[in-house]
Amino acid sequence: MKQTFKVENVKCSGCANTLKKKLFDKFGNIDVNLDVVPREITVEINNDSIDDLRNILISLGYPMSDEDLSVLNGVKTKAKSFISCATGKLL
Repeated sequence: MKQTFKVENVKCSGCANTLKKKLFDKFGNIDVNLDVVPREITVEINNDSIDDLRNILISLGYPMSDEDLSVLNGVKTKAKSFISCATGKLL
């Protein structure tokens, strides 16, 4: 079933490209809405796979908005998102 999630640190089309590329193998095509804040991704997913999605998003630096990250982990995810953003711009 298609579900939409609010995601932090997504700033531009480079970030969106990274998300699309990195999530494709596990979740297929995803939509990234850059017109809202926080940004939203829509993905075909069942409830059993949401934790996998959360973990992948955190590893890329784009945690879901409802994540309760410590200050240190929050800083780390922002740093990762800048790298993911730059990588996505090169795609």
